[in-house]
Amino acid sequence: MTVTTETQRRLRTEIPGPASRALQERRAAVVAAGVSSVLPVYVTSAEGGLLTDADGNVLIDFGSGIAVTNVGHAVPAVVDRVREQVGRFTHTCFMVTPYEGYVEVCEALDKLTPGTHEKRSVLFNSGAEAVENAVKIARAATGRQAVVVFDHAYHGRTNLTMALTAKSIPYKHGFGPFAPEVYRVPGSYPYRDGLSGPEAARIAIDRIEKQIGGDQVAAVVLEPVQGEGGFIEPAPGFLPALSRWCTENGVVFVADEVQTGFCRTGEWFASTHEDVVPDLIATAKGIAGGLPLAAVTGRAELLDAVGPGGLGGTYGGNPIACAAALGSIEVMRQENLAASAKRIESTVLPRLRALAEETGVIGDVRGRGAMLAAEFVKPGTTEPDADLTKRIAQACHQAGVVVLTCGTYGNVVRLLPPLSLSTELLDEGLTVLEHAVRTEAAK
Repeated sequence: MTVTTETQRRLRTEIPGPASRALQERRAAVVAAGVSSVLPVYVTSAEGGLLTDADGNVLIDFGSGIAVTNVGHAVPAVVDRVREQVGRFTHTCFMVTPYEGYVEVCEALDKLTPGTHEKRSVLFNSGAEAVENAVKIARAATGRQAVVVFDHAYHGRTNLTMALTAKSIPYKHGFGPFAPEVYRVPGSYPYRDGLSGPEAARIAIDRIEKQIGGDQVAAVVLEPVQGEGGFIEPAPGFLPALSRWCTENGVVFVADEVQTGFCRTGEWFASTHEDVVPDLIATAKGIAGGLPLAAVTGRAELLDAVGPGGLGGTYGGNPIACAAALGSIEVMRQENLAASAKRIESTVLPRLRALAEETGVIGDVRGRGAMLAAEFVKPGTTEPDADLTKRIAQACHQAGVVVLTCGTYGNVVRLLPPLSLSTELLDEGLTVLEHAVRTEAAK
């Protein structure tokens, strides 16, 4: 196996180079057109916060595979555990003959997730699976059917989670009909609604009570910081108000922490920022250092309301993924990656705010930890500028820095570097981003 030994960004060819372009031609002949890639460079190895492509270019990774490689690429604690597990066995199906690794991951989730109540966990493969099963659990436990979600939400691509997701193109368009009994209400988007958290919560709760009825709602499902919708931080007080209302009305409060979990926002879980204790928490992405693993963790009485055989899946809690998760959690603890996320925040936010003041094209800078974003608008307005956002991302890519975009309006550049990223690589990547913004804004 080729291992990256580079310590800095290096460009040997244009991006993408000839080898990547040749692979792209092969891809076009066999891979479905509906699968897109942000940047068609074909990675051959990765280490820490760097990606090496088929042409020998070394890129700084500000995407982490969409908040997956929180601990960095090819971390020894993860690699070693995975190799050891592969040598013992790769699969038995936990529903057939169980194994200790699954139990160990559930024990870790019991300790790490918010709250001191008795908990249970069940493991799956993806974030969408986790969210969908959280809804199943809430419906089984409450005997109710209605599920409440929010504007700008993203929860997945399965039939039920497409119904939970707000944005149509590309996630939902042409794929209906969708699962019933899903209701959408306004969330909290401080830059665009100008409301305090309690004010935004009152509007949402009023809509729920008038249009659905609190006694009909099985679950309220929300992201503590919205991801694909634009890295939207709700105003302070929004989450606690909704959590209280759920408790008062016997509604299951489900936190979708698929993107925010595992130290990404500077805490193990983003719910902790406002001392919110979810009834159920859905996790995935950063849990296992790049291997497919997801979980629902929550109150024992809720998960145990589902009868034997009601939860599971052939690959859920695969032993190799569990080994990777235990290695990732070990790294997060030993290296205090929650503190590293805060270090990244303290570096990035001041520079983005200064850039906003200088250029006039950034309407809002926001985020926590290493989940940070800039929302681009036309100067002097709040009108989204998706074209500028796209050009900035492309300029970063051409310069060897992987950044991602997001947002309902396609006008947000999001930064998701590995939490272990060095100060030097962080500074270099930010310098590239700053140059891209200045250059494209001047056109």
